[in-house]
Amino acid sequence: MLTTACVALSSLAFVAGHVLARARSRRAAPPPAGRCKEEATFATLHIAAMAAPALRTGLNRDSARKAVRHLRALLGTRAVAITSTEAALAWDGPCTDDVVTYARAALAAGRPEVFAGEPHGAVVVPLTVDGTVVGALAAFDDEISAALVRTVSEVGRWVSGQLELAELDASRRHALEAEMRALRAQISPHFVYNALTTIASFVRTDPKRARELLLDFADFARYALGRAHDFTTLADELTCVDRYLLLERARFGDRLRFSMQVAPEVLPVPVPFLCLQPLVENAIKHGMRGRRGAGEVRVVVRDAGPEAHITVEDDGAGMDPECARRILDADPAREGSGIGLANVHLRMRQIYGDGYGLVVETALGAGTKVRLRVPKTQLSSL
Repeated sequence: MLTTACVALSSLAFVAGHVLARARSRRAAPPPAGRCKEEATFATLHIAAMAAPALRTGLNRDSARKAVRHLRALLGTRAVAITSTEAALAWDGPCTDDVVTYARAALAAGRPEVFAGEPHGAVVVPLTVDGTVVGALAAFDDEISAALVRTVSEVGRWVSGQLELAELDASRRHALEAEMRALRAQISPHFVYNALTTIASFVRTDPKRARELLLDFADFARYALGRAHDFTTLADELTCVDRYLLLERARFGDRLRFSMQVAPEVLPVPVPFLCLQPLVENAIKHGMRGRRGAGEVRVVVRDAGPEAHITVEDDGAGMDPECARRILDADPAREGSGIGLANVHLRMRQIYGDGYGLVVETALGAGTKVRLRVPKTQLSSL
């Protein structure tokens, strides 16, 4: 990506020189050279910035239509056209019917081609993405000079650079989507195993209780395993936590104490699907481990202006802070303790940015508190 960006910058620098030369040739009394150079640089960067967003979506009719008029302004020619390998996608200005024929010739040659014609000649350059020709850029003008050929070639390189960035963006987005699906797939079997183990313990000793728990588990599974999107509301996440606690209370009885304090105004806030239950599960697991008496888990959800702040805390044995750091940095795909924390930590950072991962406060003998922040902004499903 760095190489692509460098090519784009060098291409724009060359085009700025062409814009400067054309500006000087059109003015009877040009301003001082320094001022004219600044104006040309600004004009080039401004026009490029207007064309770039469309090109960064890839090469198609819509992106070509949005970008072509800006490319014509950048080149200052009579007309500009953008083609795919098979057809003209968009044009601006009096474009001839020969544009597809010209484009195919340039694509076959794999290099810029110049064509004489009436009423305008044409310069056609191939557009490439990762070494593969995907289309062509054609510029039509009254006079085809060597300077125009070089300029159209440089603009073609810049357009190709934007299309390569679009391809990289799409690849990164697809990789993120696949990784997010994989992370979600890791969580669900973990839930199922723990829940069914709890229910199984009641099958012989208390069949009626086992049936009730099985119905609770069905409600839980309907939510945990049946979601079609990656986001839900905080209210739904807390309901999921409540269903999970019904199963855990059956397992631990009075030994497990649980409290939840939630600001009502944050209940509609969108949150990543299954971001709280793994934290509660982790708190119960480590808070109850190795203790004979009761343990307590507390969930607090506060309204913090543009964000919702959530803490999940237990009064268990705690851990060394360095151990907590290693858990967060662990690969979520690796089997072992802490997979829930590492998974949620990674998903939060992928969705919102590095500043939104989990924060773990812990020490030996002092319990563990996990904090997370969630922006209130609605996000689309990945």
